[in-house]
Amino acid sequence: MFIYECQFKNKLVIMSDFHVLIPKLGESIQEATVTKLFVKQGDIVKEDEILFEIATDKVDSEIPSPVSGMIKEIRCSVDDLIPVGQTVIVIETETDGMVLSDLINVSVNEDINNHKDSSDNTLPLFNSKQKLTDSGRFYSPLVKSIAAKEGVTLTELESIRGSGLGGRVQKNDIISYVERRNKDKKNYHSQPAKPISPTGSGSVYSGMPKVSVSFDAGDIIVKMDRIRKLIAANMVISKQISPHVTTVVEADVTNLVLWRNSFKDEFERIYGQKLTFMPVFVEATAKALSEFRQVNASVDEDTIILHKHINIAVAVATSDGNLVVPVIKDADSKNIVGISREISTLAKAGRVGKLTPDDVQGGTFTITNFGSFRGLIGTPIINQPQVAILAVGMIEKKPAVMETSTGDAIVVRHKMFLSLSYDHRVVDGMLGGKFLRRIADLLEQFEQNLNG
Repeated sequence: MFIYECQFKNKLVIMSDFHVLIPKLGESIQEATVTKLFVKQGDIVKEDEILFEIATDKVDSEIPSPVSGMIKEIRCSVDDLIPVGQTVIVIETETDGMVLSDLINVSVNEDINNHKDSSDNTLPLFNSKQKLTDSGRFYSPLVKSIAAKEGVTLTELESIRGSGLGGRVQKNDIISYVERRNKDKKNYHSQPAKPISPTGSGSVYSGMPKVSVSFDAGDIIVKMDRIRKLIAANMVISKQISPHVTTVVEADVTNLVLWRNSFKDEFERIYGQKLTFMPVFVEATAKALSEFRQVNASVDEDTIILHKHINIAVAVATSDGNLVVPVIKDADSKNIVGISREISTLAKAGRVGKLTPDDVQGGTFTITNFGSFRGLIGTPIINQPQVAILAVGMIEKKPAVMETSTGDAIVVRHKMFLSLSYDHRVVDGMLGGKFLRRIADLLEQFEQNLNG
């Protein structure tokens, strides 16, 4: 927000330019495509009126106006790809009715007077005296001073990943951010932003050898839609960033299957929803993550971030054939009933495109279910910036050898494969193997959790 003043009939009218930014939509999401604009320059809008719609590979969102006022400037067009934290719309607001003599002791007047020498007579919303009690994040006086000087908004400051203890933003962090922002602004204003192109200049595919593809008469050529392009780009980026290793184990889940078969009707009667295996997989994974904290992590160059919260993302297929990945927050604090309810709610919202940005952000680990399509084993690609992803296969009956009091016997058991893809920069084979085995053990020993 920028503030300036004008005098009208012995009253001071405070005019504010409120900058509506592309919001932070998740740790791994750095940009979003503007798919619709609902306003034009000069329109009068009210607070909470929808301004524009954005889309990423994970979620589509309508962005409401945080304030009432007039649309002063629109800095994008439909289909532009805009970085998170960049201004999309500028709204001019005003507050009048203050007599000049009553405004002498108001601190905002002092701030305006102190900045009258500015060439554009504007003042950033964030200033070095501002308290950040809403976020609970500490900023040193030096960092706040640089933010005020460079016009860094509170929203931008919150988005900066700090290199200090506990993620604290340090001097070099904010200086680097300002340099990147200024460079991005220069590039943005000199060249219109464009959606990701699979072969276009500046895309994730730049510098890669182009594969020559032949086709015959009768072949059908289908252009990737926006979501498919973004998913493709993210998958390529993940493979470039993380050296993937996959470990597979087979789990005997007979006890789990028998429990579900005997309890599913009662569960639906009591809780009003079907009992699937996924809540049990999430519960077991959350428990294992609480014991192996290094798998519940992210990598930032040469720094490993061990996450306090265990937020498990569950891949859900949408009606258009794409995937969304809603997040079960603090999964380790929920039982099977709570997890089941949350998965059901998020899955329904995901299938009809009604997930909110908060529903898909903050994930620290991901589970994908190949078994829902009768797949046995999969080698999934890591959901950046996480360091591991679990794939669960189809449960099927198999003959197995079991030890009995009278010797070995061949019996029918319910078995499934679990496969874990992990980032070998921080998760080695021993850690990945132990973690995956722990999940399998928890599922095999499910009889200990029948009341869970």
